[in-house]
Amino acid sequence: MAFSTRPLFNHTLSSPPLHQPKKQKPVIPLFSNSHSTPPPLRSSPCFRAKFGTFTNPSSKLGFSVKVGSQNGYSSGDEAQSLIPEATPQEDYSWVSVIIPFVFPALGGLLFGYDIGATSGATISLTSAELSGTTWFNLTAVQLGLVVSGSLYGALFGSLLVYPIADFLGRRRELITAAALYLLGGLITGCAPGLGVLLVGRLLYGIGIGMAMHGAPLYIAETCPSQIRGTLVSLKELFIVLGILLGYLIGSFQIDAIGGWRYMYGISAPIALLMGIGMWILPPSPRWLLLRAAQGKGSVKEYKEKAVLALSKLRGRPPGDKVSEKQIEETLVTLKSAYADQESEGSLMDIFQGPSLKAFIIAGGLVLFQQITGQPSVLYYAGPILQSAGFSAAADATKVSVIIGLFKFVMTGIAVLKVDDLGRRPLLIVGVSGLALSLFLLSAYYKFLGGFPLVAVASLLLYVGCYQISFGPISWLMVSEIFPLQTRGKGISLAVLTNFGSNALVTFAFSPLKEALGADNLFLLFGAIALISLLFVVLIVPETKGLSLEEIESKILK
Repeated sequence: MAFSTRPLFNHTLSSPPLHQPKKQKPVIPLFSNSHSTPPPLRSSPCFRAKFGTFTNPSSKLGFSVKVGSQNGYSSGDEAQSLIPEATPQEDYSWVSVIIPFVFPALGGLLFGYDIGATSGATISLTSAELSGTTWFNLTAVQLGLVVSGSLYGALFGSLLVYPIADFLGRRRELITAAALYLLGGLITGCAPGLGVLLVGRLLYGIGIGMAMHGAPLYIAETCPSQIRGTLVSLKELFIVLGILLGYLIGSFQIDAIGGWRYMYGISAPIALLMGIGMWILPPSPRWLLLRAAQGKGSVKEYKEKAVLALSKLRGRPPGDKVSEKQIEETLVTLKSAYADQESEGSLMDIFQGPSLKAFIIAGGLVLFQQITGQPSVLYYAGPILQSAGFSAAADATKVSVIIGLFKFVMTGIAVLKVDDLGRRPLLIVGVSGLALSLFLLSAYYKFLGGFPLVAVASLLLYVGCYQISFGPISWLMVSEIFPLQTRGKGISLAVLTNFGSNALVTFAFSPLKEALGADNLFLLFGAIALISLLFVVLIVPETKGLSLEEIESKILK
């Protein structure tokens, strides 16, 4: 799969339109490429672009891009309203894309690592022979607190970041998350007792909440629109890679005395690397321009910082003329778009107008991501594989590695195809597969118990479909769907919804399993999956190829 080499952002209008319809924001073109000449575009926010094949002459790789005719956005037809026109392609180089991606994505890897490492750490911690402590005999409640301590911390972190996200900015939020990861990992790994261990788990969890908020924001705001889906989905691949890494470390350390300390402590050097990387990276130019438009300081000062940030992201000389011109034109349009609004807005702005529409889309996706039963299905992975006679199922850590590898492969497929096929097709196909697999699992426990391969196939179908749909696409949509003014608050609320629904499913699983049985529980999850499929078909729009500003002007209006 070949990509063109193009700069991060593309500007398509040389100046803002002189006249705008009332109550309609202009399209905010974010950063231009003065080395290429875009075709003339109409000043209408919903223009049509027709142009053929072109090659970037300055590209060392010499890739070319074909951009076909695009239909204008139509609000009259239901199907067309969900799939607006594509934006002109942007030039970029992979060097300028990879570095701003990798360090924020480490925040996702550390989240996944905690999930994988905890599965082995709990076995080591509660073993009289392997714990290396005198307090290994934990009660069910105490063990539950160890396992879910990071989840409680993530919930608290999501609440904490809601009112301060725009003040902190994406970069400082990720630096703070890295510091919490580092502190939490060290405290947990060196804990002399249960109380200190729980404090470390809580701090680590707060880091998760902040990282899962700041990472998709930073990545989405500093990457080209045509590969935004690939990169934000690649962050999900980093989460799966973290889970797999946690499983592998657990399998190596499971027989060591005090192995749980190593399992948790290995996160510390990764967190340190993340913090150093984010310290080196510049702030998001979009966030700097937003602060300027909100009147949060000297416009001149913020503009100069944005120019330097863009120059650094593009590998250009500091304060180069190209970046300066792009920032100036973008700032004019941004200030025009928000001239009639409060400088920063209230905490309740997320529940009004376009922001409410965005939250319904993003919040709905992360809610269905959890309540379609992923934790419950994976809970049955061991027994299902054992029933089919897989010898690896006798060892929980080996089973975990097998599932982790499969999740990694399927997420990789989604990463490669999301900017080619689009968000909606992957969601529709994936969620349909989820529903089918859940009904098959219900049938297995009801009357197909003599056909264990049906259960194995259903399990793999569920994991695979989840990893090409809800797994990566939900977080991608969360990162790109909110308007710039409420993006920080919106994403923090979506993260809170995700972790809150995760906690709800975790707590409700045991009572539901006891009350309904496995067959009816999977039947319930299958029905919820059908509802989620209806939600995707009717509500979720296609955002492939659109800039963040075009998503705001074309989809949320």
